[in-house]
Amino acid sequence: MDTKDIILKLRTGKGMSQDELAEKVFVTRQAVSRWETGETTPNTETLKLLSKLFDVSINTLLGSPRQLICQCCGMPLDDANISRETDGFFNEEYCKWCYADGEYMYHNMDDLIEVCVQNMTNENFSAEQARKYMEDMLPKLNYWKRYEYLGGAEKFEEYKQTLINEFNALHIDGMPNVEKLIALVGRDINLEYRLPNGKTVKFLDDQTTYLGNQLECEYGGGRCFGLAANMDFLLVCTYEENGKNPELVVYKKR
Repeated sequence: MDTKDIILKLRTGKGMSQDELAEKVFVTRQAVSRWETGETTPNTETLKLLSKLFDVSINTLLGSPRQLICQCCGMPLDDANISRETDGFFNEEYCKWCYADGEYMYHNMDDLIEVCVQNMTNENFSAEQARKYMEDMLPKLNYWKRYEYLGGAEKFEEYKQTLINEFNALHIDGMPNVEKLIALVGRDINLEYRLPNGKTVKFLDDQTTYLGNQLECEYGGGRCFGLAANMDFLLVCTYEENGKNPELVVYKKR
């Protein structure tokens, strides 16, 4: 099913008019109409709002172009078992058992394998077969690739603390002290920034998971600071509610 048909089906299934949907996701009725005729597709920020409103993943809204699997345990993902961030938005990289409330649940591959073996074993699939399958698959998944690179749970926590210290060392006016970083999928935070020449640019990869957070500006005014980082850079921006009017504050190579 195409995105235009999916949005139409979800909207009418909730008994909403185009005007009502437009109001909830901060667009015009004409924009909703263009989505449903296939003339345009919602942008990334609007897809996030639609995803939360209709309680379906962005992948579902786009017609399921990707076969999602949990990047920690390898479980096939659907809207019923995809994890969520603390704000209720889907995190389409992980299942709800491997990632919950902004935290990774497994820091040791052997522990995860034992849990999976218990759930996978049956009369046609022995514990030995299940263990061998998981031992072969897990190192290929993004979560464990990163873990291997960073050197395990202890090193990963040290890495997060290093990023926190680097953010705080920026001493950005109005930005609260950073105390915690959580996993954020690129497509959910990849805002477009307007350049002086009028063009727009994005700095993140939609398919990559970053460490970041959202902090309310100490001066109020309805703006928030958005943070994102990886091994290569730190990014700090500000924006209004739902990512509107984003402004890049810092993009710093590490």
